Amino acid sequence: MEPGSERRLFYGWVVVGVTVATLLVSAGIRATPGVLIVPLELDMGWSRTLIASAVSVGLLLFGFAGPLAGWLVDRSGPRAVMLGGLVLMALSMVASALMREPWQMLLFWGATSGVATGLVGAVMGTAVANRWFYARRGMVLGVFGAASSAGQLIFLPAIVWIVSLIGWRGASYVLAGAAAVLLPVVFLLMRDGPADVGQPPFGLSQTPPPVPRPDALAVMARAVSAPTFWLLAATFFICGATSNGLVGTHLVPHAVDHGISQGTAAGALAVMGMMNFVGTLGSGWLTDRYDPRKLLAIYYGFRGVSLLFLPFVDTPLGLTFFAILFGLDYIATVPPTSALVADTFGRQNSGTVFGWVFCAHQIGAALAAWLGGLVRDVTGNYGAAFLAAGVLALIATLLSLNIGRAPAAVVPVAAD
Repeated sequence: MEPGSERRLFYGWVVVGVTVATLLVSAGIRATPGVLIVPLELDMGWSRTLIASAVSVGLLLFGFAGPLAGWLVDRSGPRAVMLGGLVLMALSMVASALMREPWQMLLFWGATSGVATGLVGAVMGTAVANRWFYARRGMVLGVFGAASSAGQLIFLPAIVWIVSLIGWRGASYVLAGAAAVLLPVVFLLMRDGPADVGQPPFGLSQTPPPVPRPDALAVMARAVSAPTFWLLAATFFICGATSNGLVGTHLVPHAVDHGISQGTAAGALAVMGMMNFVGTLGSGWLTDRYDPRKLLAIYYGFRGVSLLFLPFVDTPLGLTFFAILFGLDYIATVPPTSALVADTFGRQNSGTVFGWVFCAHQIGAALAAWLGGLVRDVTGNYGAAFLAAGVLALIATLLSLNIGRAPAAVVPVAAD
């Protein structure tokens, strides 16, 4: 029997299941702009740069919603934040289906969708894992990362098919329905922590004494004074720029530019999601056993080499090969990064600190999404953008090896 487990089912596994379903839908909604850029361009006559700007706004606010999600989870618990995020997701997709003007695209398809999916993202998963699991935390984080991959794997080919049948507006209504269906599931089954069901965290024989609520300002004041915070933020900035910012947004348009069909390109993204599923689960397992800093260095180095070859990928076979290689570490960086945050700044502060580290990730993603569209409009292709991203990933390899692992000074907390 696992240490700290009981004869009855550990309810944390139910929570994991609910969280996985929610992350899957959130990730699917967040990933769909990559396959809707071309349909929007053809239907509305908007430029690639304009559409990429809306994607960039969404990615940026997705990032800034991370600290908000961390603060809300630390104060109100994951359940309320999940419910709020799902409601906002459904509303943003309905509003997106009705948009006619560029400002509506920026507001609903970009900003509102970004905040909604940001509330139910990696920060949420990190908080849930740290609340419910003492042992197997890395594995659970890997499962949550894999859920994001599965969202991409399931939703992207489906959305391409739905767009071909009922258009991008109809696809937006389908996404709204997917978010709405989860509301009763979360309401009935989600719990904020093990104490709610009278169980200790997985891996402990008894419930630890309650931890006072973190003072977010004091937590971050200490965090920003630590070099480790800035190194984690810098590497995650590069992670966002090179993954969902550039590749996640522009891989399908890049493929279409080279005569590859939209369906084939979306299939490659699905393959990437499948490989990311494997890579992220493996990363969680490895994080429980090896130095997270060395894992990050390996992941970023592998990513950098992959990106340096991407400008020369112009066939379906080459695209599939790239999707397999790049997919293995698309978000494999999440388990070691979140583990380093928790180990350095304390589990009780992980929601707040990881929220801001994740914000850096999305700032990088937003900048890369916009610059990628600009580079394509100016030069006629994405080559320069992909090469620059490869160099950035190699820089992140060096930065990862300089991350410290000693716990930071104890962060003061506010008494209840």
